[in-house]
Amino acid sequence: MKVRERLLKAAAELFYRDGVGATGIDAITARAGVAKMSLYNNFSSKADLVDAYIQGRHDEWMELYRERLSHATTPRERVLAVFDSYVDHAACAYEWGFRGCGLLNAAAELPMGGPGRASVAAQKEEAERLFREHLRDIRPSAGTAVDEAAEHLSFLLEGAMARAGLDGHDASLKKARKIAISILDKL
Repeated sequence: MKVRERLLKAAAELFYRDGVGATGIDAITARAGVAKMSLYNNFSSKADLVDAYIQGRHDEWMELYRERLSHATTPRERVLAVFDSYVDHAACAYEWGFRGCGLLNAAAELPMGGPGRASVAAQKEEAERLFREHLRDIRPSAGTAVDEAAEHLSFLLEGAMARAGLDGHDASLKKARKIAISILDKL
């Protein structure tokens, strides 16, 4: 594994498990088994490493979502693929001690207006956009009802993820999926 990948892997585990602010450069380089200078040869700063971590978490989720999407044959199944991919992503974090959404956890520690928070917001907006897109395939002429339903599904999903982080397991995400089905039944 290349040095950059080792650093990202170490940072991902430590940022998720301990938090961005509580994780120092020394801990990351020790976990990765590299010299401190290696970090600065690959990232311009800790903030740059945090941004790479956020992008990596997003990329992991997108890969899981695309896998779920590849098996979805209807627009309804595509909506539920978003929920299922969150459950899948939660399962990836259990080895570190599940703490909920790594993106939201990181964003909570980052300064307002910073690029990391903007990246997290963009990912959350992307999930809502996916809901909107799939809902439009279900009801193309529904107009604002689709926009409202997409927003509701997004809030439901993110709220369930926050609760799952507090609970330490994905039961809230699975319950949210059931609620999403009832919303889809009414659309």
